[in-house]
Amino acid sequence: MSNLTDTQIRVLELAAARADALAMPLPKGLHGAAAKKAVARMVDHGFLEEVDANASRDEPLWRETGDVHGKTLIATEAGLAAIGLSPAEIRNRLDRRYPVATEPTPSAPRAGSKQARLIEMLSVPGGATVAEISEATGWQPHTVRGTISGTLCKKLGLDVISEKTEGRGRVYRFSSS
Repeated sequence: MSNLTDTQIRVLELAAARADALAMPLPKGLHGAAAKKAVARMVDHGFLEEVDANASRDEPLWRETGDVHGKTLIATEAGLAAIGLSPAEIRNRLDRRYPVATEPTPSAPRAGSKQARLIEMLSVPGGATVAEISEATGWQPHTVRGTISGTLCKKLGLDVISEKTEGRGRVYRFSSS
């Protein structure tokens, strides 16, 4: 180990214990000016790095930045090496911190659910209007439109089209119908 203080060693050990090498939250008792000073020195020495916090994983914030993200702290390769981790252990932690993105596999809706009923209604050649879907599911019109846009199109990747038809108004259906 290099010339690290007990506090710096504790911060890095806690980060090393986490799968993603996240250095937050800091050890109990380390807050305020002492925390700022310790973190600033560790960032200057390259042992910690400030990165955008991942809000979807509820990562704890080191500091607010005024945008949607905020900043959190992660231990760097140099920081993990400073507490005696081998290169293989460091690579393993970095691989878990930055996993390879995989395509999500959408699951089929539960049989008999409102979502399954919606998919059935959009599968018929004539499609369905928002009013017809609202009546069948009990949903408000804004919920129907949101489910079509958010769940069916964005999450499930289904190709839903809408078109105005004479006598019915706007009709939604799958493009292959």
